[in-house]
Amino acid sequence: MWRCLLILALAGSAQAENLLHLYNWNNYISDTTIARFEAECACRVVQDYYSDNEEMLAKLTAGAVGYDLIIPTGNAVESLIRQHALRELDKSQLPNLKNIDPAYLNTAFDPGNRYSVPYAYTITLIGYNREKIRALGLPVDSWAVIFEPRYLEKIKGRVTVLDSQRELLAAALKYLGYSANDTEEAHWMQARDLIIRAKPYWAAFNASSYIKELTVGNIWLVQGYSSDIFQADLDAVTAKRGFRIQAAIPGEGAVLSLDSMVLHKSGPRPDLALRFINFMLDGKNAAELTNLIGSGNPNRDALRYIRPEIVQNPAIFPVSVQHLEMLRELDRHQRRVLSRIWTEIKLR
Repeated sequence: MWRCLLILALAGSAQAENLLHLYNWNNYISDTTIARFEAECACRVVQDYYSDNEEMLAKLTAGAVGYDLIIPTGNAVESLIRQHALRELDKSQLPNLKNIDPAYLNTAFDPGNRYSVPYAYTITLIGYNREKIRALGLPVDSWAVIFEPRYLEKIKGRVTVLDSQRELLAAALKYLGYSANDTEEAHWMQARDLIIRAKPYWAAFNASSYIKELTVGNIWLVQGYSSDIFQADLDAVTAKRGFRIQAAIPGEGAVLSLDSMVLHKSGPRPDLALRFINFMLDGKNAAELTNLIGSGNPNRDALRYIRPEIVQNPAIFPVSVQHLEMLRELDRHQRRVLSRIWTEIKLR
């Protein structure tokens, strides 16, 4: 009873103070954008941050309440929908939804976009030190450079892969000719064996500091995210390192992670949340994030506001998304199998 009263009190307080509670990835919106929205709506945006989808889902499962708006990745959106944790969107309040490229709508994780509106995306691809890799004559148009010893022996100890079960398995599956969402256990075992064979040549499983390692020249080749490779190159140029960091999408295909704006049922201000979504669907506002961090942008109207060198970067704005896949949510059995495979990989 006391908890219900507390939630109601918090909701009433937020209404009175005109607060929007946003639960977001760190550094995933420009301060300028936030300030403009606050001025426009005469409100205040209170942000809380998470570092990965699992952390966000765990916090909500543990009972966190009061978030009006969350920006999860597709498979996490799917999980939240299954949990009946989201409000359906009132699209009459979202006239700017017309700006979204249809290629990013009606996804498998939310058919008809009943609950989610695309925000930004990243592509999991190959990042590399242009000068080092060119000098060695290594291919960057295939996951082979990550997995095949005939290439890896030339750069042993200079390679990192993501410390992510799903992302690394997806890359191995794509290289083997399967879907990133293939759940055949026999195919997972093939991917496991491929990873274990390549592992001795890698310096580390790294999802956090590989930007810095690329920038200073310690690492020459990575499996990483497109926005991170963009940042590493900016840092290398700023530091006058004498080399560039570039990105390439492997010909076998890759994972596209689409982050979307959703309304959590516990949020006291769905009205403000819808207003924020429509605000972010304006091309100028959407473009600020891409100009800040090099994220992909599903907003067609944003293209005229994004710096030309970013729009022309095929690793951020690919010519086609047909060979890119969004990861789907796994069921409990599949998660257990994947956890076992991951333990085997780490222990070998």
